[in-house]
Amino acid sequence: MSSEGPPQDGPPQDGPPQDGPPGNGSSEGAPPEKGPSRKGLSASGPLALFLDMQAIERGGGPNTLDAYRRDLTDLAEFLAPVSLAEADTSAIRAYLADLSARGFAATTVARRLSALRQFYRFLFAEGHRADDPAAVLEGPKRGRPLPKVLSVAEVTRLIDTAHSRAAQAEASLNAGQGGEGQGDETPSAGAARVGLAEVLRLRRIACMVELLYASGLRVSELVALPAAAARAQGEAILVTGKGRKERLVPLSGPAKVAMLAFLAARRAAGLEASRWLFPTGSESGHVTRQQAARDLKELALAAGLDPAKLSPHVLRHAFASHLLAHGADLRVVQTLLGHADVSTTQIYTHVLDERLKSMVRDLHPLSDE
Repeated sequence: MSSEGPPQDGPPQDGPPQDGPPGNGSSEGAPPEKGPSRKGLSASGPLALFLDMQAIERGGGPNTLDAYRRDLTDLAEFLAPVSLAEADTSAIRAYLADLSARGFAATTVARRLSALRQFYRFLFAEGHRADDPAAVLEGPKRGRPLPKVLSVAEVTRLIDTAHSRAAQAEASLNAGQGGEGQGDETPSAGAARVGLAEVLRLRRIACMVELLYASGLRVSELVALPAAAARAQGEAILVTGKGRKERLVPLSGPAKVAMLAFLAARRAAGLEASRWLFPTGSESGHVTRQQAARDLKELALAAGLDPAKLSPHVLRHAFASHLLAHGADLRVVQTLLGHADVSTTQIYTHVLDERLKSMVRDLHPLSDE
């Protein structure tokens, strides 16, 4: 079996891959096509067996399995009429070249290749093939980009803006000026509901920003927090991460205060019964990753920051980078982020350069200074 990571490994991907022109790849919500292009994609075919293995043996979550399915379905459509399980090395190499021709970034091509390698290694190990056609393939050369990070001042401005917006909406509602009832001494029940919903939304955004920066959660971990996470008595919450691995994540004082304010708005909206900390009317029952990302873009605009610089993962990067810059141990940051391998955490060590230079300059016995 393969020891490679899930197809999301590489650049941060809390959502579906965005590289390449829209419309490429498969449409997961589309009805199954008939004909050879879908060969090997049946409920009992090689792809289904591979996904079952990833779910059962590797603990792959829904996002990981969806990424594998999209990548391998795209390959199957390229290979048609040859089936997915019968492809040879030259066909797979042609597919990788096609991805590059379609405009996909080298990081995305490398991630796709990782998925293909694991799939064909699985078929070989389970006796479904006599060879492994992807074993000899090399991925594109790629440098590892430094993570985008906000400064402490920018994060402070973002958090202050989030709390200020929520407080203003709450004051407006309490003064009888929320929603459509502005200027009325007695706003209608409908206007009051609109104002209450806005307070809930803004308190939720403030709570999410505090949690992301205070704990370094992945956005998928954040939106799926159970309501019990807020009721825990203590200084940490239990988070279920990739591979269904659990870890304790400490909560800062400001994060706990923001959570209490959000819970008060949640109770006022009559949502105490929801099993999720951040409930909505979506199919999943909780805020989606995409909605969380849109909320942050809106908050960035309100704070006078470039929305292109901000995403949930950027706040995760800021959490790790700022901790290291202030003296945290790399292994501790690895544990807090939920990284299985410290090599993944090492992308943040660029922030240590100046601190290490200062230590050598100030502490080395032969330093001229």
